[in-house]
Amino acid sequence: MTDDKNLENKEKTDGEKKEDRYEKVCMMCRRPESAAGPMIEMMNGLHICHDCMQRGFHAMSNANLDLASLLKNAPNVQFVDLGGIGEPLPKEQQIRKSEEDYVPFTMEDIPAPHRIKAALDQYVIGQEYAKKAISVAVYNHYKRLINEERKAEFDKENPEPDDPFVMRDDFVEVEKSNILMLGPTGSGKTYLVQTLARILDVPLAMTDATTLTEAGYIGDDIESVVSKLLAAADNDVSRAEHGIIFIDEIDKIAKKKNANQRDVSGEAVQQGMLKLLEGSVVEVPVGASSKNAMVPMKMIDTRNILFICGGAFPDLEEIIKERLNRHSSIGFHADLRDKYDDVPNLLKEVMTQDLRKYGMIPEFLGRLPVVFALDPLDEDMLVRILKEPRNAIIRQYQELLLMDEVKLSFEDEALRAIAKEAIAMDTGARALRAIIEKFMLDIMYEIPKDDNIGEVIITKEYIEHTGGPRVLMRGQGMY
Repeated sequence: MTDDKNLENKEKTDGEKKEDRYEKVCMMCRRPESAAGPMIEMMNGLHICHDCMQRGFHAMSNANLDLASLLKNAPNVQFVDLGGIGEPLPKEQQIRKSEEDYVPFTMEDIPAPHRIKAALDQYVIGQEYAKKAISVAVYNHYKRLINEERKAEFDKENPEPDDPFVMRDDFVEVEKSNILMLGPTGSGKTYLVQTLARILDVPLAMTDATTLTEAGYIGDDIESVVSKLLAAADNDVSRAEHGIIFIDEIDKIAKKKNANQRDVSGEAVQQGMLKLLEGSVVEVPVGASSKNAMVPMKMIDTRNILFICGGAFPDLEEIIKERLNRHSSIGFHADLRDKYDDVPNLLKEVMTQDLRKYGMIPEFLGRLPVVFALDPLDEDMLVRILKEPRNAIIRQYQELLLMDEVKLSFEDEALRAIAKEAIAMDTGARALRAIIEKFMLDIMYEIPKDDNIGEVIITKEYIEHTGGPRVLMRGQGMY
């Protein structure tokens, strides 16, 4: 009898430990315990957060219980299905995220730079220097994480001496190298980082600088950048502190020229980002873009977060040309004003003084030591982008037509015609999809009408609007 009772108690204890792995979820606002704080347990295993309970008391104390107003003021609630109140969320959505679950990195977990670049080569065409630079930066980022973990163990074994003038054999700390990518629109800056996010197993947050403003003004605060990384890490501070943040459109926070009012979205944002880039402990909201009394806060150390900034920097070439034309404009040694007009990628000649003249403050640039420019896309690169990547645009349409049991193919001259038209649009690789969507519209509309169509061949004449595609019928010749 005693053994049966002990077995029953053991099963009960194991069940309680298993349930402890799951977070409680508020039945009103659906926020988990990690975001809303401690829960109030009610009957039938239901839970409600203190915020929603307080609003309920406030509504009842006014003798005017307006459910619509109560739900309107509840955090993170847009509408609530009354029939679904009390219905628990699936267990896999309630798993409690513990910082103790964080597994330290080892050298075996670090992908070598050539492996990262090889994975990028499957999706990104060209941009060899950019892929090499970002692969090395990520590789060093992983090794820096290991270095920080080793330093923590070193500090435990070698405490600081009591005498401040006695130096110990200290541990070598590796500083992070944040990255600044320059490149014309459509050259692949964002796509490069998006592809990197699929390859790596570290939290990666992507945001843009256009919505950032100085604290206290309408818009997102500077800390919202780190808040998005925390959300990508499932609110696990340990994982978030070892992640990567990509800030696009960084050129939009350049210092405004001849501004008669406070520059809250330009120079002020650059100054506010200095502490993030350098590394400091910041308080960030959980599940929101701005701080307020109803949003829980968490402290995050940004020393180990790798920042990658990207921007098109329009008209920066003119500043570079002005610097390169050092000689006077008259005399025997004068430079022609159009000497550098035909240089294909003038952004590669960029220097810190050019970016300062563009509107970036020197303190901000000093925290982005790795600066490189992406190559503009020429005709050959655009043709390769059309057919070589694993998820190339042409392959996507071929897959769509295969569902209708129709083969789609492109003539080489047709691909050249598409590339030339894309160059004329001057929007980079983004122009390719716009062009293909336009001429594939009629084909995608007409093919399902006739089950006898077996193959469609896109010709140069069809792209240039001087002819049509070639259509092959099933079991017949060309039509």
